[in-house]
Amino acid sequence: MLKKLFMFLPVFILAAPQIPTVNLSLSAPATPKQLVTDLNIIIILTLLALAPSIVLVMTSFVRLLVVFGFLRQALGTPQSPPTTLLVSLSLVLTFFIMEPYAKEAYKNGIKPYMEEKIGYEEAFNRAVKPFKKFMLKNTREKDLALFFRIRHLPNPKTIDDVPLSVLIPAFMISELKTAFEIGFLIFLPFLVIDMVVSSILMSLGMMMLPPVMISLPFKILIFVLVDGWNLIVLGLVNSFR
Repeated sequence: MLKKLFMFLPVFILAAPQIPTVNLSLSAPATPKQLVTDLNIIIILTLLALAPSIVLVMTSFVRLLVVFGFLRQALGTPQSPPTTLLVSLSLVLTFFIMEPYAKEAYKNGIKPYMEEKIGYEEAFNRAVKPFKKFMLKNTREKDLALFFRIRHLPNPKTIDDVPLSVLIPAFMISELKTAFEIGFLIFLPFLVIDMVVSSILMSLGMMMLPPVMISLPFKILIFVLVDGWNLIVLGLVNSFR
């Protein structure tokens, strides 16, 4: 039986549909136009790979995520809301806050470049300028001056004189400081509730009962009654001038 199958094997191979071949090779571009196309593909792939880092260091994402983390700790619910939900909420609010700047960057930089009206360098400068304005508005002068002194650079006169290599770290530490300030203000009312509950339990002689177990429902109740999520999101969005 096996011998007969082997005899008909060549027939099966010839009758089967042809399998397409994949050829992976690197070759020099034949024309300048092909070189430009290859460079465009490389740039797009690079931007896609760096997109998470760009969102992290050049937008409002850091402040939002840190403040939501402080809120969760202040409530005393380390697992709720889950981290994935807080990250998703931070991303949604980041897109909401950064939408005007992204539209301006597309209109002034990306669209003219796609229409072949401007070159790479000019398109990059135009696309980055709205984000630089946003970062400068939310960066403390002290933090910006710190990195200028470290680099021994002269004081900038215009926004174009501020390099991204200096602006990005200054913006990030400014965002962290602002987020910690907002987190401190969020902690205060919840800390008062914990202290009141702890004092009542001690006066009743219930020292073995953890105050966190009693104060947690009250903190959640008060947070819901004052519409806490609405107030915090409103304050965070308004904090970006």
